[in-house]
Amino acid sequence: MKNTYPRPQLKREQWQNLNGSWQLAFDDRNRGLKERWYEKTTLPDNMTIEVPFSVQSELSGVADKDDHPIIWYARTFDVAMDHPRIILNVGAIDYEADIFINGAHVKHHRGGHVSFSVDITHVVKEKDNTIHIRVYDDMHDIEIPRGKQYWKSESENIFYTRTSGIWQTIWLEAVPRTYIKRVKMIPDILTNTIKIGFYLNRAAQATLKTTITYQGDPVVETEKKLDVDYYETVCFLGKSNDQDDKRLWTPEHPNLYDVVFNLKTDEGTDVVESYFGMRKISIEKGQVMLNNRPYYMKLVLDQGYYPGGLLTSPNDDAIKNDIELTKQMGFNGVRKHQKIEEERYLYHADRLGLLVWEEMPSAYKFSSKTMKNLTDEWQRAIDRDFNHPAIVAWVPINESWGVPNLISNEREVHFLEALYHLTKAKDDTRLVISNDGWEHGTTDLLTIHDYEADERVLRRRYENIDNILSSIPGHHLLYNAGFQHQGEPIMVTEFGGISYQNAKQAGWGYSSAENDDDFIARLKAVFKPLYASDHVQGVCYTQLTDIEQEINGLLTFDRQPKVPLKTIKAIVNNEND
Repeated sequence: MKNTYPRPQLKREQWQNLNGSWQLAFDDRNRGLKERWYEKTTLPDNMTIEVPFSVQSELSGVADKDDHPIIWYARTFDVAMDHPRIILNVGAIDYEADIFINGAHVKHHRGGHVSFSVDITHVVKEKDNTIHIRVYDDMHDIEIPRGKQYWKSESENIFYTRTSGIWQTIWLEAVPRTYIKRVKMIPDILTNTIKIGFYLNRAAQATLKTTITYQGDPVVETEKKLDVDYYETVCFLGKSNDQDDKRLWTPEHPNLYDVVFNLKTDEGTDVVESYFGMRKISIEKGQVMLNNRPYYMKLVLDQGYYPGGLLTSPNDDAIKNDIELTKQMGFNGVRKHQKIEEERYLYHADRLGLLVWEEMPSAYKFSSKTMKNLTDEWQRAIDRDFNHPAIVAWVPINESWGVPNLISNEREVHFLEALYHLTKAKDDTRLVISNDGWEHGTTDLLTIHDYEADERVLRRRYENIDNILSSIPGHHLLYNAGFQHQGEPIMVTEFGGISYQNAKQAGWGYSSAENDDDFIARLKAVFKPLYASDHVQGVCYTQLTDIEQEINGLLTFDRQPKVPLKTIKAIVNNEND
């Protein structure tokens, strides 16, 4: 069971994990609402499931890949916390959920990739509570953000086993009547300040104390009386000097400040622990900069699938292991491909030091429904993950998925432009890649997907800017009509994809290696031409691990290196033979 605190950037002492054994029922004939299953102690079918693993996963104990569009969950719980308000938090449910507490409907939620919460104080009791969750997930709907989840029963090609139902932690927390719903923290390394916005659940006469420390040493403490539901303050972290420069966050030195927020009213106190990193990502004169210094991103494509758990990590150690293996191979970041990661992953990326590109899972048909589904969920993802210093780029669209006719359909171009500007309006402190891979509109980076395996071809293609801009890797133009290169930094954000079967799993890749030596030679052949280019400012190799029928990982699906880690690291770091 996953039992670690699920939201480390807004942590409270009083919380209660609802993961574990739940009742489960498939409602293939859509009888549950009519028969009021939400009022019954026992669901039909006498099945159980281990939450938070999806019904398709082995770790759920169900491993059912058949088409079940409606799924019901149920369990009982007591409330072992003493604050007056009880909040139910849900990591993620795919795709549409209705939640009932003691027979009362308390929440309807759409969106399979982001967290949500609901105040259940008015319906919950101290003992003998029931929770029922009705999930609707249409496996054939390609107008919802699906990512790599296939709309067929068996995975194939680049698509994998889908995820239905609860797939991230469900938990309760106890809060006072007035509490902090969210904080938004914006670092400014020039002035050495952190701007903090506080979102409260209600306006009340309160005292808000903020205490910031660095490695246990006091930095600043402020106290403010307020009577509003939103408050903003700027905290000065001290005079900048060489010592303070060492406190900046980088993958090599992931320095973090700890912070405690204390909101006190006559009715109680809300104490919340959090943290932040002083980090700036920017583009200056066509150069990618981290903390005002040129920085070469060496990323690996990471789709976040796990043996047994699919999109859900089996435990916290599995998350940390992935990050540590990534760094041991010489990479300083990941492009989380077609997945909004659970907050524990982002927490460990912050703590261990790993750049993260966060990418919205795609739909596969353009329509008004697609636009609404995508924009609604994408905005919630940005809001939830805004404070993580590890995240340096947002990617709303990948390879024109969901907007397949950009060359001929002006509405799709308008939507792509709207997504870029919406993302930039939500967060102008990070890079935004409009359409990773090709057919760019307005974008902060020109990103290219190129699975060419011939070293000579790659050297010619990337040896000068004219060759790069006139190339059509993957048979797609780099820019949409009416758009052209404006000096944006260039990165090759998918390449390699070399398949190598050195375990039992058979499958495919974009090119194939026969043995260890051949695999190493092929890795060098795709890395070296990109590093030799004066115009490529970063790379992202495909991919971290094998996944089901794809065997183009540097690691097998069970995280075993295909060749020694130090050998991969030497190639990734462009060290001499």
